[in-house]
Amino acid sequence: MDIGKRIRQLRVRNGLTQEELASRCELTKGFVSQLENNLTTPSLPALMDLVEALGSDMSSFFSEEREQKVVFGKEDFFEDNRDNCRILWVVPNAQKNTMEPMLLTLLPHQATRPMMPHEGEEFGYVLSGSVVLENDNRKYRVKKGETFYIRGDHEHLLRNTGAGPARILWISTPPSF
Repeated sequence: MDIGKRIRQLRVRNGLTQEELASRCELTKGFVSQLENNLTTPSLPALMDLVEALGSDMSSFFSEEREQKVVFGKEDFFEDNRDNCRILWVVPNAQKNTMEPMLLTLLPHQATRPMMPHEGEEFGYVLSGSVVLENDNRKYRVKKGETFYIRGDHEHLLRNTGAGPARILWISTPPSF
């Protein structure tokens, strides 16, 4: 583990200068600089003081943070085939995130299940075909290359009135599917 890097990371995350951190631990700014650059190693009591001043504990300090996955491929996707549509979740475990992106393939003359009113928003981009967005007792035709953006405070659904499948990139916040 790179102790110096971890100290710098936590210091910056807490919005502290080297001087402020040093002052909180009764150390010198030069010593903190040497620690962060791995030119020296702290004694155990000094490290414990630093970790506490950084709002952490020794267990958390030494636990490795897993790098968050940023790019996802087909092997990460999860497919759900329903009677009227196919949903492809393109970000694994998105339900724990703030938003949930998915690719929706809506079969001809079919509709999604009604989405009950909820806090949040919905965004869609029609990749192929066209759909009718039914929202708050209004209907909007959304064609290939067009988008929709609605608040989730009204019941809403998508209906494919065409003869072929419609594909939509749909992003919901918070996750609701």
